[in-house]
Amino acid sequence: MAVDAGFVRKIFADLEHGDGAGFFTHVADDVDWIVMGTHPLGGHYKSKADFIAGTFAKLGRVLPNGAQLHVDNLIIDDDVAIVELHSEAVAKNGFRFDNHYCWVCYFSNDSIVRVRAYLDSVMVARLFEQNPIG
Repeated sequence: MAVDAGFVRKIFADLEHGDGAGFFTHVADDVDWIVMGTHPLGGHYKSKADFIAGTFAKLGRVLPNGAQLHVDNLIIDDDVAIVELHSEAVAKNGFRFDNHYCWVCYFSNDSIVRVRAYLDSVMVARLFEQNPIG
């Protein structure tokens, strides 16, 4: 069943307004989420809890106001949403974390069940080099 563009925009609006919890209500508990790249956030996460712990929780320790994600573009094809985003965040040390992302999201029954996320790996590595979390 095709995913509706309005629905996708609505759930990503939660992220844009800093409501990660609202967004994650639409992510399956057993989501298969791969963050591409060889950097501190990169990896294959096999649950929502693992993804949050491996990415959003780490970012929260170095970005006092969160990632501040904004949707730039949305492409829908059947049950897949390709979402281009950017962040406008500032790290604890003042480093501008203005990254760009492409999330390829696969839906089933209005839940995100699989994601392939692409981003600037060098920028992520630099963020954590300048703001170590231990």
